[in-house]
Amino acid sequence: MRTDGGTNMLEWVQTVLAYDFMRNALMAAVLVSLTCGAIGTLVVLNRIVMVSGGIAHAAYGGVGLAYYFGFDPVLGAIGFGLISSIGMGLTQRKLHERADTVIGVLWAIGMAIGIIFVSLSPGYKADLMSYLFGSILAVSVLDLWLMLAIASLALLFILLFYRPLQAISFDETFAEVRNVPVTGLYLAMIVVVGLAVVISMRVVGLILVIAFLTIPPAIANMFCRRIWEIMLLAIGLGLVFSISGLLLSYSLNLPAGAVIILIMGVAYLLASLLKSGETRQNKVKKS
Repeated sequence: MRTDGGTNMLEWVQTVLAYDFMRNALMAAVLVSLTCGAIGTLVVLNRIVMVSGGIAHAAYGGVGLAYYFGFDPVLGAIGFGLISSIGMGLTQRKLHERADTVIGVLWAIGMAIGIIFVSLSPGYKADLMSYLFGSILAVSVLDLWLMLAIASLALLFILLFYRPLQAISFDETFAEVRNVPVTGLYLAMIVVVGLAVVISMRVVGLILVIAFLTIPPAIANMFCRRIWEIMLLAIGLGLVFSISGLLLSYSLNLPAGAVIILIMGVAYLLASLLKSGETRQNKVKKS
C-alpha cells in the first residue's frame, strides 16, 4: 500500500481528469479566468461594477426569450447582453448621477422578461437553474469554442487599444484632451464586458458572475499599480480560485460556482486585512 501523500494526490487528480466533463470544466475555468481577469480589471478601474451587474441580470431576459422561441439560451443571452450593454453604457455616459437608478430599472426589466417567457415556455426546463447559478460541470465542447472565441476577442481588444484604455481608466479628462474617442471606446469596452458576462454565466451563473469579474482584479489592484500588472495578477488569481474551487467542490460534492466564489470572497477579505496591516506599518514608520 502506498502512503506517499503526494503520490495519492497525483493519482486522485489523474482520476478526476479521466472524465470528459472535468476536463471541459477545467478548460472553461482557464478561459473564463483569462477573460474576466483582463476585462474585470477595466471594470474595477473604471468603476462600472453596477453596469456589469446590470448587464448580467438583464441578460436573463435573453435566456427566457431563447427558451420560449426554442433556440440556444446562450445565444439569447449574448443578444440580450449586447443590447443591454449598449443601453447601460449610454445611460452611464449621459446621466452620470442618475445612472444607477436607470440601470437598476433595466436590470429589473431584463429579469422580469426572462421569468415571464420562461414561465410561458412549454415543457420541463431542467437546466434553467444552471443559467442563474452556473453549472461548470455541464460545459460542452461547443461552449468551450464559444468561450475561446470571446476570450480571443477580449484579449485582442485590449492589445489593440491598450494605451487608450489605460488613459480613460486612470484620467478620462486627460484622454479627452489627447483626442481619445472616449465615448466610443467606453461603449466598445462595455460590449466586451457584456460578452465576458455571457461566457462566465456557464461557470458561476448570472447571479454570481459579478464576483468573478470584480474580486480577482480588486485583489490585484491592492498590490499592483500598472494596468498590465493588475491584469496578469487577476488572471493568475482567477485560475487559482477557479481550479481549486472546482476540485474542492468535486471532492465535497458541492456546487462548483458557489465554492469558487466563496474562495474568492475569503481571499479578498484576507488580502484586505493584509493590505490594511501594511498600511498601518507604513504609517508607524513614517511617524
